[in-house]
Amino acid sequence: MEIFFLGTGAGMPAKLRNVTSIALKLLEERGAVWLFDAGEATQHQILHTSIKPRRIEKIFITHLHGDHIYGLPGLLSSRSFQGGESEVMVYGPKGIKEYIHVSLSLSQTYLKYPLTVIEIDEGVIFEDEQFTVEARLLEHGIPSYGYRIVEKDRPGTLLADKLKEAGVQPGPIFRKIKNGESVTLEDGRVIEPGEFVGPDLKGRVVAILGDSRYCENALMLARGVDLLIHEATFSKGEEKLAHDYFHSTTYQAADIAKRAGSKKLCLTHISSRYDRNDWRELAEEAQEVFPNTEIAEDFKEITIPPIK
Repeated sequence: MEIFFLGTGAGMPAKLRNVTSIALKLLEERGAVWLFDAGEATQHQILHTSIKPRRIEKIFITHLHGDHIYGLPGLLSSRSFQGGESEVMVYGPKGIKEYIHVSLSLSQTYLKYPLTVIEIDEGVIFEDEQFTVEARLLEHGIPSYGYRIVEKDRPGTLLADKLKEAGVQPGPIFRKIKNGESVTLEDGRVIEPGEFVGPDLKGRVVAILGDSRYCENALMLARGVDLLIHEATFSKGEEKLAHDYFHSTTYQAADIAKRAGSKKLCLTHISSRYDRNDWRELAEEAQEVFPNTEIAEDFKEITIPPIK
């Protein structure tokens, strides 16, 4: 489970930061990539990575400002040319369906794979046996959502050595016990999975927020997460400017992380007014409040290790 930043800038592309797009790589978990936003030139950024567009399974759009969606039609089109055949599901605010339909229709783009577009409201917007995704409305100039991605707890590790000591050899019986089934051996003994499977592995939780002022829904989404990705368009001391433009400061993002009990914070959506020499200072501002803070850069990757 890795977070890969394809674009980390605010408003428009800059030399050092492209506009917003974040990939959640779930290659071991489900052989897939989930994308959060697709700003202009997202597919160009992907060319410099090992990410395969055909692996993109879901795309979550936080809001409909151009720096978060202008790269979406091109990415969907290119995925078709590159042999993508599996379904893609796009989730986003009201209007995302029309935006995609008009873009593809006027350009006469025909996809070779199924595309499903879901316009979301607050609440759980996706759930399967592995993950739950919850969306909450933030405070921005237009409807902007934050997403909380929860990995469900997984079955514990099979205690293979203990099974061998009990006289059970590797094979179909191992698989049944791993799946939680009781097994009766030829000698009449009953092997109960609870004795030979370790405790459940706790799932990981990530919050990826769209553009927003400091607000309570951000706090709710960030509660106890392993990683919080929060915009920090402005530096500490620019609270009025941030409020007027519906954005957050480094200090406000750190305060959300601290109050929510997040384990780690990564700042993104950095204004181009700050050059490379300023980035360390921006991170240090947040670290005054929440020490375990990093600042995102294009092509930065953060691994979220399994919880033991």
